[in-house]
Amino acid sequence: MTPNPAQPLIDLEPTKPFFIGIDSDGCAFDTMEIKHKECFIPNIIKHFGLQAVSRYAREAAEFVNLYSKWRGINRFPAIEMVLDLLEQRRDVTERKVTIPRMPAMREWIAHEPRPGNPALETAIAAADGDAQAELEHVLAWSRAVNATVADIVHDVPPFPYVRECLEKAVAHADMIVVSATPGEALVREWHEHDLATYVAAIAGQEMGKKGDHLRLAANGKYPADKILMIGDAPGDMKAARANDAFFYPVNPGREAASWKRLHDEALDRFFDGTYKGEYEGALVDEFLAGLPDTPPWDKTPR
Repeated sequence: MTPNPAQPLIDLEPTKPFFIGIDSDGCAFDTMEIKHKECFIPNIIKHFGLQAVSRYAREAAEFVNLYSKWRGINRFPAIEMVLDLLEQRRDVTERKVTIPRMPAMREWIAHEPRPGNPALETAIAAADGDAQAELEHVLAWSRAVNATVADIVHDVPPFPYVRECLEKAVAHADMIVVSATPGEALVREWHEHDLATYVAAIAGQEMGKKGDHLRLAANGKYPADKILMIGDAPGDMKAARANDAFFYPVNPGREAASWKRLHDEALDRFFDGTYKGEYEGALVDEFLAGLPDTPPWDKTPR
């Protein structure tokens, strides 16, 4: 029987009264900009044949992955959205550039609960013909992204106050990393900066989606009002809500201030039971106000 990659989360047992899940890219580490602008986007342009509309491909990829309510989503649905935005954009259609539809990739994304390279490799083995060739092409892109990340992204420290928050929280809470990033990169980054000692597990895309991470590691093991998800993207909040957990937003562009507020007041509120309600609501409203759902080149609400 194939081992369950999420078994480490299933096996986690509470050692503290509280539980905290922490997103990594763009939340704990200032790696979102360099990963997407220097690693993802050049490989998107190369592997999906978007050289003729590279300017617009870059804008679409930055919007989806960095500057919208979809910030932080898994790389595979993100590339699907990027291709859709390009196909719909007037500047692209006027150039008569054909954007690849990738039907096999879309079908795989729609039915795969753990979209990552291992699951894609399994799908390739089960496919044939054009579908297999297309999925192999997508895997080549994903592997190229990973290789570029491994080559370029290093020596990027955590945001200010991340370490101080972990030091403060570890006495009261079991903590894990909850991320859509491949596990190998997460393990490397958290160990590189000596933060791995604060967390009981490092969960990446191979262990499922973020909501799955929280469900397997915390649901039914801790009271819902003692579970907190820290993240910089609406997907992190969605994962928290799916598990009746609290959400603490790290605001894009104001990350250091967000972590300082967590250290100075929000952690204390979480631990003393005064986080719920008006306090959390004000933080969430501020967070969502900074993440649009309409591209700057399109004034029609999506």
